[in-house]
Amino acid sequence: MLPADALKRIEDAIGRSENTHRGEIRFAVEVDLNAIQILRGVSPRDRALDVFSQLKVWDTEENTGVLIYLLLADRQIEIVADRGIHKKVGDEAWINIANHIESAFRAGRYEDGVIKGLEEVTKLLSTHFPAKAENRDELSNKPVVL
Repeated sequence: MLPADALKRIEDAIGRSENTHRGEIRFAVEVDLNAIQILRGVSPRDRALDVFSQLKVWDTEENTGVLIYLLLADRQIEIVADRGIHKKVGDEAWINIANHIESAFRAGRYEDGVIKGLEEVTKLLSTHFPAKAENRDELSNKPVVL
């Protein structure tokens, strides 16, 4: 669904996005949850929160990290935003973006769905945390395949 060249284009899109704001975006994709996670009742949201922590998306200067997490087995998107941006945007915005990505997935447009979702996240971050003259890149832009 997302071959290596698509992941590279997603990485490039994250880099372009981060030139326009002071946020940090990470994209993580996981094929499925393991048997132990399933037996423990781990939901895609629970797993996204865990990945958010593991990737240290919470560890940015202005608390403006955003994780877009894709669980391929369920074709489910979870967006986890750090408190700096979340308090300005709220749950509804993230849910709407996730729904737009999932809609593209239902049409078989995986890369396009992720890129369009990144564009929507970019608009929010650019509005609330526009880039400054010195715009440090705090986290890797490379997608993570778990």
